[in-house]
Parts: sequence; structure tokens; C-alpha cells
Amino acid sequence: MVVLAALLALTAAPGVTAQEQPAGKLNFTVGIINDVDSLNPFIGILAETYEVWALMYDYLVGYSQKDFSPVPGLAESWEVSDDELTWTYKIRQGVKWSDGQPLTAKDAAYTFNRIMKGTFEQTNYGNYVSNIRTVEAPDDATLVMTTKEPSPTMLRLAVPILPEHVWKDIDEKEVSTFDNEKNAVGSGPFVLAERSTGQFVRLTANKEYWDGAPKIDEVVYRVFNNADAQLQALKKGEIDFADGLDPAPFNSLKDTEGITAVAGDYSGFDELAFNTGAALDSGEPIGDGHPALKDKRVRQAIAHAIDKQALVDRVLGGYGTPAAGVIPALYQNLTFQPADGEAYNFDLAEANRLLDEAGYKDSDGDKVREMPDGGRPLRFRLFARQESNTSQQSVQFMQGWLRDIGIATEVKVLEENRLTEIIGQGEFDMFEWGWVVEPDPDYQLSTFTCGSRSYKSGGDVLANLSDSFYCNPEYDKLYEQQKVTIDPAKRAEIVKQMQRMLYVDAPYVVTFYYDELQAYRSDRFAGFSAQPDPGGVVLFQYGTYSYRNIATPQATAAAGDEGGGVPLVPIAVGVAVVGAAGVLLALRRRSTQDERE
Repeated sequence: MVVLAALLALTAAPGVTAQEQPAGKLNFTVGIINDVDSLNPFIGILAETYEVWALMYDYLVGYSQKDFSPVPGLAESWEVSDDELTWTYKIRQGVKWSDGQPLTAKDAAYTFNRIMKGTFEQTNYGNYVSNIRTVEAPDDATLVMTTKEPSPTMLRLAVPILPEHVWKDIDEKEVSTFDNEKNAVGSGPFVLAERSTGQFVRLTANKEYWDGAPKIDEVVYRVFNNADAQLQALKKGEIDFADGLDPAPFNSLKDTEGITAVAGDYSGFDELAFNTGAALDSGEPIGDGHPALKDKRVRQAIAHAIDKQALVDRVLGGYGTPAAGVIPALYQNLTFQPADGEAYNFDLAEANRLLDEAGYKDSDGDKVREMPDGGRPLRFRLFARQESNTSQQSVQFMQGWLRDIGIATEVKVLEENRLTEIIGQGEFDMFEWGWVVEPDPDYQLSTFTCGSRSYKSGGDVLANLSDSFYCNPEYDKLYEQQKVTIDPAKRAEIVKQMQRMLYVDAPYVVTFYYDELQAYRSDRFAGFSAQPDPGGVVLFQYGTYSYRNIATPQATAAAGDEGGGVPLVPIAVGVAVVGAAGVLLALRRRSTQDERE
């Protein structure tokens, strides 16, 4: 029985509210259910965390609002050599860190070299640098990277550029615990002001920002204990924006005066994940996963027992689509669909047949199957997330379907931080979670490589990106191949082939792609910019477009800007791409978690 503890707590966490802000300031308050897990860019993994980092730090190259194509960031232009092995980025001049120090190419070189030479630093960013041979800054305005082989990802390096004069004093040991909460120095459109764990994160506008000062003065992320409290705060005007709404409250807001509801196209998916045999990156076994889940025939049978359409209809309220591959349908050229005859359609009879055929039978008549040797019963731990109603509802349905095929489950609802620890140690059987996928597929695909499994440091087992412990040398070969395939069409075929491999081996049952349900106080703010445009989300994007564009409705109307864009540096200005036209086209189709949902 799932304990919906979160639903019972209707009191919002205390925090800063819009009414509490100083008079004369235009402050924008965003309600979030998951607290930011770390302000250290080398530690955090949650989507809310990446959202805050995007306000604090800049990247070399950004994603366009319209279609995710590359746009200048700290690099105002770039060129690649004829052999496509040397990339030269021209770093924007006059940019300053929030403590007044100049930002130069040397900061960018420091950031990438730290990741390349580090171990812990590679957890979040290792995939971006694995094909990079050298990074140098011959002068303050020039960054030169050489690669081992031509790469389609050099304009998709989603690495926040850090100030060398601050981070050089954070050594390799300290970096794994450094919270970056006091006097944090960044270059982004907002500056961290304060953070109270479990309550709020407050940032002030960088009025000297190189791409134009934000029109608002502050952004506050206010943490709620549950979605109902967040909804009531939005209705009362205590917050200005609510993200990750559930379907019913979202529908209830559609006709609410002063509030605009947005069901945005999004790059997120949910999955049922399996412990396929937890081990370190060295191959040393860890954890206590059930041995039956090492058998892909069991995982395939479970895939047949999950009614994805029912989850879309009854959990998402229709705001989503059934899924197959780990690259969402938003990225049309990269997403995967199984061929006729190979799809895991909802079919309990077929699931039972597969288990019978594999020797997993109920030998003692208790309606729970046993291992083929007649020993251990198929009783699995199934974890859901306390912060997500969607997760808790999904596992309730899954529990019933699995019961129908002779598999018993013990459902537990855990806080996401605790679940992350358990997963990293391999002490689970199954869990429900999800990913938000970057426009380039590399990061997401990297999470299934053998090298992304947990690792040892100083005798401790540390989590990496792999949460299923899937390890297949043939998959790894394809991963390395897509990483150096420049032709977009050829790369897309490899990416789909990799997704098909995952689909057949089933370390995940990818359940659905979901729309992101958001709502904001349109009586207080206007000028939100969708990404992609049209149809996309208006916050939690790849970029900071809305944060830099929103203002009061009156100010927005006076400026003649009803939304649709921040004045951006045109991509054609100052962009010199030598011999890489095909690369630019490829990168428009690129797809992290990077971020876990």
C-alpha cells in the first residue's frame, strides 16, 4: 500500500513570499516541489538545480529559444579547422564576474581542464570532455580546444564556466562537499543572494549582464511540501509561477482570472528502472538486487505488463504520450519507435507466457512465482518518489499489474535524495523516476555505458549517472561511434539503434513522455518566451529567456512585447564556422539528465 504521506501535509514550507519583498522591487517567485539539491555545479542532479545554475553561470554556447539550435554565449563566435579537430572560440570581452573580476578565456580553460583531470568533476560533465584532447587559452579572448576525433558536440558543451580565482582553492577532496552557498561568484543574469535549505533560494538581478539586464529585480524559488500547498499559494498570489502541476489542479486553473495555464511540449520522460546487476565501473558487484532482474526475459515480461496508455490517461490526465525510447518525441529526428511485432504491447497473457517459458513458476501455490530452481520468490522492492504524485500513482498501477503475472512488490515512497543514495549503492530492485533530456542525445545515452556505473573513491562507493547498472560492450561501441559521427542522418541512425538495444534489453521500461504543466500570474507578469516556439514550456528551459524578458503587463504592453523573445545576439553576427555547416545542422537535432526530473 503506497503511503501518500506528501498528500497529507498541506502546509507550505515557510519562506520568502512576494508580499515580503521590499517595496519598489519587482520580484518573481517560483514555486517548486523539489528543493535544489546543491548549488555546487559538480554535485547537484535535479532539474530545479540546473535551473538555478543557468541563472548563476554562463555557457560557451547556448540553445536558441525557437528550436534549440546553437547561439552565441560566452563564445561570441567560433571556427573549426579543416580537419575538424581544432575548435577556436572567441570569448566575449568586457564580461565580469559578480565580484567584479574580469571573465576571460582562462576561466573557460580552467573549467574544462579541471573536469578533464578530475574524477568527481566528471560525474556531471565527463561525457562532454571525453573526446577533448587539450584546452588552452593563448590569450584572454581566445579558447582553443583540440579533439581526438571530429566531434558533433563541440557546440553543445553544457558546462557552466566557473571563476578560476574562486574554484582553484577548492581542491579535489573538498569539491565533493563544497556547498557554494556563501558569496558564490557567477557571471549569469542573476547572482545568488541566499539559500535556506528546504525553504527558498533567492537571486538578485545582474544589472550589468552582457546580454541585457533582466527587467525584474529578484527571482525566488520557494519550496513547498506538496503540490496542493503550491497551488493554493499561486491562487492567493503568494507565488507568481508554479511548475510541475498535476493534471487536476492544472485543469482547475484554466478559467481562473489572472492566471495563465501552459501545457508545454517538454523533453522529459518517466521510466520503471531495474537493477540489472549492480556493479562498480570495474565490474566488482555491489548492492543486493534481486537476481531475477538480471534476466532480461523477466524484464521483458514486466514490460508487457505495463499499460502505458492507461498511465497517460489516468496518471497524466492525457497530458502526455506512451513512450518507447530514451530520447523524447520532442526531438523528432532522434526518437525511437519499435517496429511492428517487436513492441511490448500491454499483454498480461504474453507476460505470463514469457515467465513460464523462462522457468519462473509458482511452485507452492501462493500466487507468487519462484526462481527457476524453486527457491527465492519474485518479491521485488519498488520505490516511488515522495516529491512526485505522478511517481506514487504510477507504482500503484504497476503493483496491480505485476500481481496479475505472479510478481509481488513491496512499495516504498522515499525522498529523492535518499533514493539517489540507495540507487548509487545498488540496494534496490525497481524504482520509478524520470529524466529531462538535452537537445543533444550524448548525455542521456552516456548514462547506460559501463563506465557510468558507480565507482570507488577512498574506499567509499560513489554514485555515477548509471541507475540501472546496464553494461553492454556492444552498446558502448555504438556510444563511441555516435560521438564522432558528424553526418546528422548517420548519427541519428546510430542513436536509434542504441535505443532499440535498450528497448530489447529493457534496463528501463520507458513509460511516457509528459507535457510540463505550468501556470503563472498573468495579472502580475507578461513577456514569457516559449521554448521551443511555439508550443514549448515557458520556464525550465535550455536558457534563461523568460527570466530576462518578463516584466509587469503594463511595462510589457508599453514596450510592445507580449512574449516571444528576449533580444538576442543574432547567430549570424560574428559567427565564423569554417568547414562545419553540417555540424550546425547536426546540432539542431542534438538532445541529460543531465538532469534528473
